[in-house]
Amino acid sequence: MNNSRTGAITFARLPEIPVGELMAHMSDPRLARHMPLLTFTWDEARIADFVAAKEASWQRDGLGHWAFLQDGRYVGWGGFQKEGDEWDFGLVLRPDCFGAGPAITRQALAFARSDPRIPYVTFLLPPSRTRFRAFTSLGATFVGEIDYQGSRFLKYRLLAAV
Repeated sequence: MNNSRTGAITFARLPEIPVGELMAHMSDPRLARHMPLLTFTWDEARIADFVAAKEASWQRDGLGHWAFLQDGRYVGWGGFQKEGDEWDFGLVLRPDCFGAGPAITRQALAFARSDPRIPYVTFLLPPSRTRFRAFTSLGATFVGEIDYQGSRFLKYRLLAAV
């Protein structure tokens, strides 16, 4: 049985993950429930475009999304995306690895706190999410509801210096 709450977490770049593994992850129907922008079917071309867009963020902003590995096994992706003047943190884990979320988030936030470009981090959460204690226990505060690319999200903010 996979214990998704233990094991060394490492960050890699998305091009290091096999296309088939990314496609299987992103095609899992359990993800679509919490991803309102996921309104299409994944195929190899979509995966290639997705990885290219995430890598372009690294080129443009010097920071972007990683693949997350636990004991060398791919468990999901996420990271920081520049939205105007803000750095938004997102995390998309394989459903069998949701328990790794807090450890990955803590590690990513430690990275943000060491980066002088990031005074605070935002989180855009889908309204389908019903538990927010993990965010508020980190010190994140609710900012309000926003429209992002035609979908409603709940926005939280966390000062990086906390």
